[in-house]
Amino acid sequence: MSENPGEEKKFDELKKLANIATDMDLASKMRIQAIDMLGEIATHESLLVLLNLAANDKLHIDERDHAIKRAREIIKKGR
Repeated sequence: MSENPGEEKKFDELKKLANIATDMDLASKMRIQAIDMLGEIATHESLLVLLNLAANDKLHIDERDHAIKRAREIIKKGR
């Protein structure tokens, strides 16, 4: 059992969103929505997930560009 259940919940949420964003069986719109949700979380961990998505060559180029855009927004906020 985790010492901090809040951290574990955040990790699980990031993992679920990353899985949705990379699930090629889902519509592109749903993957983009998952990327947007990761951007809204705006933590260091979500930034890393977004950068990993941008580096994933299995995603469509527009989805990768969107992940970079959302990552850039987090960086500009200074989080």
